[in-house]
Parts: sequence; C-alpha cells; structure tokens
Amino acid sequence: MNQRLIASSALASILALGLVGTASAQEGGKEKCYGVAKAGQNDCANLAGTHSCAGQSKADMDAGEWKYVAKGSCKTLGGLSAGEAKMKMDKKG
Repeated sequence: MNQRLIASSALASILALGLVGTASAQEGGKEKCYGVAKAGQNDCANLAGTHSCAGQSKADMDAGEWKYVAKGSCKTLGGLSAGEAKMKMDKKG
C-alpha cells in the first residue's frame, strides 16, 4: 500500500474521531466552557492558537482554554462562552 495513502487515511480517521467526539459531547448534554480548566486539563485547542489539543494548557482558568461541562452549568462555574472569552482575550493583548 502506498505510504501517502496510509498517511491520508490516518489523518482522515483522526479528524473524523474529533468530529464524532464533539458531536457526542454536545448530544450528551455537554457544552464548551472557557476559563474553568486547570493547567493541563483542557479538552482541546485554545482560542489563542498556542496549542492544538487536550492537556496542553499552561495556566489555571485561562480565558482561552476550555473544557466540556454539563450544559447550563458554565455560568455557575464562573466560565465564559466562546464569544465572551474571545473579547476578554482581545482586551488583554
């Protein structure tokens, strides 16, 4: 089998799994909540584009980091929506 085909298939599989994970989390009553993840406990890519996936956050409660929480609980945890987090980050820098 061609190595390029193998690499393409692997990449497609990884991307598909990411989409399935996102869809199942949303269907499972979860939502992205920004600013509540502890260092190294984010669920995936941040708003600043400094990393690409889970567990790579460097600071506690960074506005650009997110994790899945029970739908409707983000505000009570002190978290932000994606739009609110983006505005907070834009004001900082």
